[in-house]
Amino acid sequence: MAFRNVFQEAKPSLLEPVVKMEITVPGNKVGDITSDMSGRRGRVVSMDSAGGDMQTVIVEAPLSEVTTYARALSSITGGQGSYTFEFSHYEVVPGNILQEIIAKAKMHEEEEE
Repeated sequence: MAFRNVFQEAKPSLLEPVVKMEITVPGNKVGDITSDMSGRRGRVVSMDSAGGDMQTVIVEAPLSEVTTYARALSSITGGQGSYTFEFSHYEVVPGNILQEIIAKAKMHEEEEE
């Protein structure tokens, strides 16, 4: 009981992993990629030329939003895009997403009882 009280008074934060992505796409698809990443809570860090008509878009995005990104990228670019990603850092989960996580956890807890 003491731990629960102290824990609630400490105002804990839930953190989520954020990855740095390098997405290489045809130049005419850069706008579509930046728009898609914005919808996935991603932030465009920079854009570079990758030679020819290709562009590389550097993005930071929550891992939970890009775990199935290969399918979306293929759809957007017609199979001409590629990407890599690596862990970057942790960030606090936004309030609206946190509420969804808590609601799912409570639902799961109730199902187990």
